Amino acid sequence: MAWNEPGGGKDPWGGNRGNDGPPDIDEALNKLKEKFASFGGGSGGGSGASKGLLPVALLALVVIWGLLGFYQVDEKEQAVVLRLGKYSNTVGSGLHWNPPAIDSVTTVRVTEERQYSARGLMLTQDENIVEISLTVQYNIANAKDFVLSIKDPETSLKQATDSALRHVVGSTGLDGVISTGREQVAVSTAEKLQDLLNVYSSGINVVKINIEEARPPTEVKAAYDDVIKAREDLERLVNEAQAYSNGIIPEARGEAQRLREEAEGYLSQVVSKSQGEAKRFTTLLAEYKKAPEVTRERLYIDAIEQVMSSSTKILMDTEGGNNMLYLPLDKLVQQGNTANLPRGSASDSQMVDRIANEVIEKLQRNSNQIQSERRR
Repeated sequence: MAWNEPGGGKDPWGGNRGNDGPPDIDEALNKLKEKFASFGGGSGGGSGASKGLLPVALLALVVIWGLLGFYQVDEKEQAVVLRLGKYSNTVGSGLHWNPPAIDSVTTVRVTEERQYSARGLMLTQDENIVEISLTVQYNIANAKDFVLSIKDPETSLKQATDSALRHVVGSTGLDGVISTGREQVAVSTAEKLQDLLNVYSSGINVVKINIEEARPPTEVKAAYDDVIKAREDLERLVNEAQAYSNGIIPEARGEAQRLREEAEGYLSQVVSKSQGEAKRFTTLLAEYKKAPEVTRERLYIDAIEQVMSSSTKILMDTEGGNNMLYLPLDKLVQQGNTANLPRGSASDSQMVDRIANEVIEKLQRNSNQIQSERRR
């Protein structure tokens, strides 16, 4: 029979249930307290049960509190410890313990290289607008400063980057930003940004700034492209001219050096020849003083020999007559060469001797002929 049916037995709270209504809640709670009290010390009453449960509860709380204080710091991290809101210390990698609710621990990855990208329109020194896209690579150099000195280090980094970039671009011309000095703009911006971060003790170390893109606004990009193309053509022409100069100048210098050496050689030759002629003249003068007639005759013969050696035709005036003798030496030499071709063994000296003999014979015949005519 169910307990709630008429005439039923005991209710689930351990007491008899009358037929006049539901069980008494206060009575049920008191019986439940008595059962819990029996676990803490028997029949000592409610106060004894509370005293028995208190140490166990405190011990459990202490154990849980102690376990919650253990934490692990990785190799790439550092932990900043605050005790009651005040900086205590900075710990490295390993297993550490700090009292919970007294110390607060903030872990920071210090060796990780982070990256931040930015893009914006800047005004250059020559009052031109340029659009720049850059990437900032940085890491955490001081975990304490990174956590405590600035409320929001990432936002401060973005604002400082924008300020440093505008300062550097504002003191550089458009050509320097777009093409020739882009690398220097990146280096100067990194230095300026690091100075600003050090002023605020941010604990951030700027590793490098990369300018990914620097170009004029889209509205005037076509005009700037023409300017850049013209500048590239100018550089190409200058390089070609420099290459031509590098090729022609050494050649001209070599030619000038050759002419200079030839001139010096000619000068040395002329001076030596002049000195020799002067010395020979001095010697001849001494000989002339000793024997004027002989020396004069010898000089005359040497001069005639020198003149005749370079002449191919000779005209000789016969003494006592109006006839002039013509001796074509070139023709005679040519006839002599033709006559000697079959032999192939006559030397030049023999040929000259033969021609001379022929000339002498011809002169003798002409002289005899002239004498015969005179006798008649």
